[in-house]
Amino acid sequence: MPYVDNRGVRIHYEVEGEGPPLVFQHGFTQSIEQWYRCGYVDALKPNYRLILIDARGHGKSDKPHDRAAYAGPVGAADVLAVLDALDIHRSSFWGYSMGGAIGLSALAMAPERVTALVAGGATAEAENLGSRMQHVDGSDPEAFVAAFESLMKASFPPERRAELLASDTRALAAAMQDRPSLTGQLSNVTTPCLLYVGDQDFRFANARATAERMPNAKLEVLPGIDHPGGFLRSDLVLPLVLGFLESVARGRQPGSDMEPTR
Repeated sequence: MPYVDNRGVRIHYEVEGEGPPLVFQHGFTQSIEQWYRCGYVDALKPNYRLILIDARGHGKSDKPHDRAAYAGPVGAADVLAVLDALDIHRSSFWGYSMGGAIGLSALAMAPERVTALVAGGATAEAENLGSRMQHVDGSDPEAFVAAFESLMKASFPPERRAELLASDTRALAAAMQDRPSLTGQLSNVTTPCLLYVGDQDFRFANARATAERMPNAKLEVLPGIDHPGGFLRSDLVLPLVLGFLESVARGRQPGSDMEPTR
Protein backbone atom coordinates (compact mmCIF):
# COMPACT_ATOMS: atom_id res chain seq x y z
CA MET A 1 0.00 0.00 0.00
CA PRO A 2 1.77 3.21 -1.13
CA TYR A 3 2.31 6.07 1.30
CA VAL A 4 4.34 9.25 1.35
CA ASP A 5 5.49 10.88 4.59
CA ASN A 6 4.92 14.63 4.73
CA ARG A 7 6.47 16.03 7.91
CA GLY A 8 5.53 13.02 9.99
CA VAL A 9 2.04 12.41 8.56
CA ARG A 10 1.63 9.45 6.22
CA ILE A 11 -0.50 10.15 3.15
CA HIS A 12 -2.02 7.18 1.36
CA TYR A 13 -2.43 7.20 -2.40
CA GLU A 14 -3.21 4.83 -5.28
CA VAL A 15 -2.31 4.98 -8.97
CA GLU A 16 -4.60 3.72 -11.75
CA GLY A 17 -4.34 3.77 -15.54
CA GLU A 18 -1.90 5.12 -18.07
CA GLY A 19 -1.53 8.49 -19.75
CA PRO A 20 -1.16 12.11 -18.66
CA PRO A 21 -1.24 12.43 -14.85
CA LEU A 22 -4.48 13.53 -13.17
CA VAL A 23 -4.82 13.94 -9.41
CA PHE A 24 -8.13 12.98 -7.78
CA GLN A 25 -8.81 14.63 -4.40
CA HIS A 26 -12.02 13.75 -2.57
CA GLY A 27 -14.29 15.88 -0.42
CA PHE A 28 -14.51 16.25 3.35
CA THR A 29 -15.44 12.98 5.16
CA GLN A 30 -14.91 10.98 1.94
CA SER A 31 -11.97 8.87 0.71
CA ILE A 32 -10.60 7.70 -2.60
CA GLU A 33 -13.22 4.91 -2.51
CA GLN A 34 -15.98 7.31 -3.59
CA TRP A 35 -14.18 7.99 -6.90
CA TYR A 36 -14.41 4.27 -7.62
CA ARG A 37 -18.02 3.85 -6.47
CA CYS A 38 -19.38 6.66 -8.62
CA GLY A 39 -17.66 5.48 -11.80
CA TYR A 40 -15.04 8.22 -12.14
CA VAL A 41 -12.04 5.88 -12.07
CA ASP A 42 -13.41 3.50 -14.71
CA ALA A 43 -14.27 6.45 -16.96
CA LEU A 44 -10.87 8.13 -16.73
CA LYS A 45 -8.25 5.40 -16.28
CA PRO A 46 -8.21 4.28 -19.94
CA ASN A 47 -6.77 7.67 -20.93
CA TYR A 48 -5.16 9.10 -17.77
CA ARG A 49 -2.73 8.10 -15.07
CA LEU A 50 -4.91 8.71 -12.03
CA ILE A 51 -3.29 9.61 -8.72
CA LEU A 52 -5.95 9.13 -6.05
CA ILE A 53 -5.08 10.65 -2.69
CA ASP A 54 -6.63 10.15 0.75
CA ALA A 55 -6.46 13.54 2.46
CA ARG A 56 -4.95 13.55 5.94
CA GLY A 57 -7.62 12.65 8.47
CA HIS A 58 -9.43 10.52 5.86
CA GLY A 59 -9.38 7.05 4.35
CA LYS A 60 -6.11 5.20 4.94
CA SER A 61 -4.00 8.30 5.59
CA ASP A 62 -2.91 9.21 9.12
CA LYS A 63 -5.55 10.89 11.27
CA PRO A 64 -4.06 13.38 13.73
CA HIS A 65 -6.44 14.77 16.36
CA ASP A 66 -4.44 17.99 16.73
CA ARG A 67 -6.00 20.90 14.83
CA ALA A 68 -2.53 22.30 14.12
CA ALA A 69 -1.86 19.28 11.89
CA TYR A 70 -4.47 20.61 9.43
CA ALA A 71 -3.60 24.31 9.50
CA GLY A 72 -2.81 26.37 6.42
CA PRO A 73 -2.30 24.93 2.93
CA VAL A 74 -1.19 21.54 4.28
CA GLY A 75 -3.59 19.65 2.00
CA ALA A 76 -1.93 21.16 -1.07
CA ALA A 77 1.50 20.35 0.38
CA ASP A 78 0.40 16.71 0.81
CA VAL A 79 -0.59 16.54 -2.86
CA LEU A 80 2.73 17.97 -3.99
CA ALA A 81 4.55 15.49 -1.74
CA VAL A 82 2.75 12.61 -3.47
CA LEU A 83 3.62 14.00 -6.90
CA ASP A 84 7.25 14.40 -5.82
CA ALA A 85 7.32 10.77 -4.67
CA LEU A 86 6.06 9.72 -8.11
CA ASP A 87 8.56 12.03 -9.86
CA ILE A 88 5.69 13.97 -11.49
CA HIS A 89 6.48 17.65 -11.88
CA ARG A 90 3.24 18.75 -13.59
CA SER A 91 -0.25 17.28 -13.42
CA SER A 92 -3.89 18.08 -13.99
CA PHE A 93 -5.99 18.18 -10.82
CA TRP A 94 -9.62 17.27 -10.11
CA GLY A 95 -11.09 17.85 -6.68
CA TYR A 96 -14.58 18.00 -5.24
CA SER A 97 -15.68 20.19 -2.30
CA MET A 98 -12.72 20.13 0.13
CA GLY A 99 -10.75 18.47 -2.65
CA GLY A 100 -11.55 21.36 -4.96
CA ALA A 101 -10.41 23.81 -2.30
CA ILE A 102 -7.16 21.84 -1.99
CA GLY A 103 -6.76 22.10 -5.77
CA LEU A 104 -7.27 25.85 -5.71
CA SER A 105 -4.74 26.07 -2.89
CA ALA A 106 -2.23 23.99 -4.88
CA LEU A 107 -2.78 26.27 -7.87
CA ALA A 108 -2.10 29.34 -5.71
CA MET A 109 0.93 27.71 -4.07
CA ALA A 110 2.59 26.22 -7.17
CA PRO A 111 0.82 27.25 -10.41
CA GLU A 112 3.69 25.91 -12.49
CA ARG A 113 2.82 22.38 -11.33
CA VAL A 114 -0.87 22.39 -12.27
CA THR A 115 -1.59 22.00 -16.00
CA ALA A 116 -5.38 22.22 -15.60
CA LEU A 117 -7.75 22.41 -12.64
CA VAL A 118 -11.24 20.98 -12.22
CA ALA A 119 -12.99 22.03 -8.99
CA GLY A 120 -16.51 20.90 -8.21
CA GLY A 121 -18.65 22.37 -5.43
CA ALA A 122 -15.68 24.50 -4.34
CA THR A 123 -14.72 28.12 -3.94
CA ALA A 124 -11.64 30.28 -3.44
CA GLU A 125 -13.69 32.70 -1.32
CA ALA A 126 -13.11 32.76 2.44
CA GLU A 127 -15.20 30.25 4.41
CA ASN A 128 -15.92 29.99 8.12
CA LEU A 129 -17.13 26.39 8.19
CA GLY A 130 -14.66 25.52 10.94
CA SER A 131 -16.00 28.24 13.21
CA ARG A 132 -19.54 27.00 12.62
CA MET A 133 -18.50 23.47 13.68
CA GLN A 134 -16.33 24.47 16.66
CA HIS A 135 -19.02 23.39 19.14
CA VAL A 136 -18.33 19.72 18.29
CA ASP A 137 -14.94 18.07 18.82
CA GLY A 138 -15.83 14.70 17.32
CA SER A 139 -15.81 12.82 20.62
CA ASP A 140 -19.54 12.20 20.12
CA PRO A 141 -19.95 10.81 16.58
CA GLU A 142 -23.73 11.30 16.56
CA ALA A 143 -23.37 14.98 17.49
CA PHE A 144 -20.70 15.44 14.84
CA VAL A 145 -22.81 13.88 12.07
CA ALA A 146 -25.87 15.93 13.07
CA ALA A 147 -23.83 19.15 13.01
CA PHE A 148 -22.31 18.23 9.65
CA GLU A 149 -25.73 17.51 8.15
CA SER A 150 -26.93 20.90 9.34
CA LEU A 151 -23.88 22.58 7.83
CA MET A 152 -24.38 20.84 4.46
CA LYS A 153 -28.13 21.55 4.57
CA ALA A 154 -28.73 17.90 3.72
CA SER A 155 -29.88 14.68 5.38
CA PHE A 156 -27.57 11.78 4.63
CA PRO A 157 -29.01 8.38 3.68
CA PRO A 158 -28.59 5.58 6.26
CA GLU A 159 -25.59 4.04 4.49
CA ARG A 160 -23.75 7.36 4.42
CA ARG A 161 -24.57 8.10 8.06
CA ALA A 162 -23.26 4.67 9.06
CA GLU A 163 -19.98 5.38 7.24
CA LEU A 164 -19.60 8.71 8.99
CA LEU A 165 -20.38 7.26 12.42
CA ALA A 166 -17.74 4.57 11.89
CA SER A 167 -15.06 7.08 10.88
CA ASP A 168 -12.59 8.90 13.12
CA THR A 169 -14.82 11.87 13.87
CA ARG A 170 -12.24 13.44 16.20
CA ALA A 171 -9.83 13.69 13.27
CA LEU A 172 -12.58 15.02 11.01
CA ALA A 173 -13.52 17.67 13.57
CA ALA A 174 -9.88 18.76 13.75
CA ALA A 175 -9.68 18.89 9.95
CA MET A 176 -12.76 21.14 9.64
CA GLN A 177 -11.16 24.58 9.69
CA ASP A 178 -11.86 28.05 8.32
CA ARG A 179 -10.33 28.78 4.92
CA PRO A 180 -8.87 32.15 3.93
CA SER A 181 -9.64 33.75 0.60
CA LEU A 182 -7.37 32.74 -2.27
CA THR A 183 -8.92 35.05 -4.87
CA GLY A 184 -6.12 37.60 -4.69
CA GLN A 185 -3.48 34.93 -5.29
CA LEU A 186 -5.44 33.40 -8.16
CA SER A 187 -6.45 36.60 -9.95
CA ASN A 188 -3.39 36.49 -12.22
CA VAL A 189 -3.11 32.72 -12.67
CA THR A 190 -3.87 31.78 -16.29
CA THR A 191 -4.04 27.99 -15.85
CA PRO A 192 -7.16 26.57 -17.56
CA CYS A 193 -9.82 25.94 -14.91
CA LEU A 194 -13.27 24.38 -14.91
CA LEU A 195 -15.53 25.00 -11.93
CA TYR A 196 -18.87 23.23 -11.69
CA VAL A 197 -21.58 23.55 -9.07
CA GLY A 198 -25.25 22.75 -8.58
CA ASP A 199 -27.63 25.68 -8.46
CA GLN A 200 -28.99 24.21 -5.19
CA ASP A 201 -25.49 23.90 -3.69
CA PHE A 202 -24.86 26.11 -0.65
CA ARG A 203 -21.62 27.17 -2.39
CA PHE A 204 -23.29 28.22 -5.63
CA ALA A 205 -22.84 31.99 -5.26
CA ASN A 206 -19.26 31.71 -4.02
CA ALA A 207 -18.29 29.25 -6.75
CA ARG A 208 -19.65 31.65 -9.35
CA ALA A 209 -17.72 34.54 -7.77
CA THR A 210 -14.52 32.48 -7.87
CA ALA A 211 -14.95 31.73 -11.58
CA GLU A 212 -15.57 35.39 -12.33
CA ARG A 213 -12.35 36.43 -10.58
CA MET A 214 -10.07 33.92 -12.31
CA PRO A 215 -8.87 35.01 -15.77
CA ASN A 216 -9.07 31.60 -17.47
CA ALA A 217 -11.94 29.86 -15.69
CA LYS A 218 -15.21 28.46 -16.99
CA LEU A 219 -18.22 27.80 -14.77
CA GLU A 220 -20.73 25.03 -15.42
CA VAL A 221 -23.99 25.09 -13.45
CA LEU A 222 -25.89 21.84 -12.75
CA PRO A 223 -29.63 22.66 -12.56
CA GLY A 224 -31.51 21.25 -9.59
CA ILE A 225 -28.39 19.70 -8.03
CA ASP A 226 -27.33 20.18 -4.40
CA HIS A 227 -23.86 19.76 -2.88
CA PRO A 228 -23.84 15.96 -2.43
CA GLY A 229 -25.47 15.55 -5.85
CA GLY A 230 -22.65 17.43 -7.53
CA PHE A 231 -20.45 14.42 -6.80
CA LEU A 232 -22.96 11.58 -6.94
CA ARG A 233 -24.32 12.56 -10.36
CA SER A 234 -21.28 11.43 -12.32
CA ASP A 235 -23.55 10.99 -15.35
CA LEU A 236 -23.90 14.78 -15.49
CA VAL A 237 -20.37 15.68 -14.45
CA LEU A 238 -18.23 13.33 -16.53
CA PRO A 239 -19.20 14.70 -19.96
CA LEU A 240 -18.40 18.25 -18.82
CA VAL A 241 -15.01 17.34 -17.37
CA LEU A 242 -13.96 15.02 -20.17
CA GLY A 243 -14.77 17.70 -22.71
CA PHE A 244 -12.79 20.26 -20.75
CA LEU A 245 -9.73 18.04 -20.35
CA GLU A 246 -9.80 17.14 -24.03
CA SER A 247 -9.99 20.80 -25.03
CA VAL A 248 -7.02 21.62 -22.78
CA ALA A 249 -5.06 18.75 -24.32
CA ARG A 250 -5.76 20.23 -27.76
CA GLY A 251 -4.43 23.58 -26.57
CA ARG A 252 -7.78 25.38 -26.49
CA GLN A 253 -8.34 27.69 -23.53
CA PRO A 254 -11.64 27.79 -21.64
CA GLY A 255 -12.27 31.43 -22.51
CA SER A 256 -11.41 31.16 -26.20
CA ASP A 257 -14.37 29.24 -27.56
CA MET A 258 -16.47 28.52 -24.48
CA GLU A 259 -17.92 31.42 -22.59
CA PRO A 260 -18.43 30.95 -18.84
CA THR A 261 -21.93 30.03 -17.73
CA ARG A 262 -23.07 32.72 -15.31
